[in-house]
Amino acid sequence: MWVHSGSNRRATPRAAEYRTGPARPPRWRGEEEGWRVGPRVVTEWPSRYTFDESQAQLASVSYLTVVSLTSAGGVPRISGDEPPAELARRQRDPKEAVVSDIPLFAPSEEHEAIREACRAVCRDKVAPHAAEVDEREIFPQESYDALRAADFHAPHIPEAYEGVGADALATAIVIEEIARVCVSSSLIPAVNKLGTMPLLLAGSEEQKRRYLPPVARGEAMFSYCLSEPEAGSDAAALRTRAVRDGDGWVLNGVKRWITNAGVSDYYLVFAATGEPAAESSSRRPISAFVVEKSDPGVSFGKPEKKLGIRGSPTREVYFDNVRLPADRLVGAEGEGFKLAMRTLDHTRVTIAAQAVGVAQGALDYATAYVKERRQFGQPIADFQAVRFMLADMAMRLEAARQLTYAAAARSERSDPDLTFFGAAAKCYASDVAMEITTNAVQLLGGYGYTRDYPVERMMRDAKITQIYEGTNQIQRLVMARHLLG
Repeated sequence: MWVHSGSNRRATPRAAEYRTGPARPPRWRGEEEGWRVGPRVVTEWPSRYTFDESQAQLASVSYLTVVSLTSAGGVPRISGDEPPAELARRQRDPKEAVVSDIPLFAPSEEHEAIREACRAVCRDKVAPHAAEVDEREIFPQESYDALRAADFHAPHIPEAYEGVGADALATAIVIEEIARVCVSSSLIPAVNKLGTMPLLLAGSEEQKRRYLPPVARGEAMFSYCLSEPEAGSDAAALRTRAVRDGDGWVLNGVKRWITNAGVSDYYLVFAATGEPAAESSSRRPISAFVVEKSDPGVSFGKPEKKLGIRGSPTREVYFDNVRLPADRLVGAEGEGFKLAMRTLDHTRVTIAAQAVGVAQGALDYATAYVKERRQFGQPIADFQAVRFMLADMAMRLEAARQLTYAAAARSERSDPDLTFFGAAAKCYASDVAMEITTNAVQLLGGYGYTRDYPVERMMRDAKITQIYEGTNQIQRLVMARHLLG
């Protein structure tokens, strides 16, 4: 939707978003068919507006207002006949503001309802355990139970597989809200999506019906096994091998940095299969497999001692002659690396959401603190230096949120530029999260440096968002590759 005033103003919307219906001139009047502007159908056009079919541009020679005049069909109409004084009045009056009913660049009411519901669960059932989970380095079982009860533990799973079918934006909002109070707990829905995404992208119907419903019901979790001791950023250099044996496979190797290892029941494992494509290369084709925790030969290392996300167990996973039936292969043989990268295109958005959430939590706490903390006879919030810090924190946070939501929309549509947006959102949001949480500690001074206050935990948790699912240096390479081709 647009509002034009003055002459020779032009709006250039994408035709696919703003027009549907027959290719009729804009002077056409009709009650059954019309032109779509944003989410509404427009059936009345002033004769002095012209529509350029080739450029999808609406050219104004005077002024245009878009108002919500409800007809029998709930159709807003475009009016070009209001005098400037009436137009100005409508622009000033919030009750009659132009395009007030058109949510541009905003989540829907359903998305905001999901946010409110998830925030309530997190406030009451997740936040009270966050400090203990971090201090004791234990899996957040109370959080998992609460998230399962509210269907926030794996919201992305489609309804066809007993899930709630949340879209990519709704899933990002859920992860954001959980990370706002406990980043460790936010890894429950984030890693469930990471582990199951290869099935959703390339799994057979039988695989989906076997493995997705238990995750949707909260009876199992799903982890993702790509990284190895010698294959971090260079993920294609992995050494875990799967060799054909009769009508199945035998898997051997080790995976490192596996989130929720030992807690998850299922693991999406990438392994080298076949022979190198060229004599000069030592790299073999990669394939993807589902491995179950109960499979003989699967074992786990001791939990890593980490700086942050200490409530989410991170372990090595060992595969010692693990025999897998043929139906555990996900997608086509040799296509596993492409599948791994496609998965990360989607799930980097969830890391961006996690970063936005922890940054919001830190900003909220710091803002409340500076209103109460008094020095030199006044709240420190009255000092310009503090206000400038808060303003910069809020500004960068909102930019990160909007980029994350834009990337989530592209994930939902599987847009061709998802690779760029997923990398950009993850990279920018995590950098912002590290900056905001560090500044939150600074605003609290010595108190912020102690474990009696949550911002030091938030700062430690934020750091990992710059590292996992591809370091931010790798994200910049991904973005540059997308730009340069």
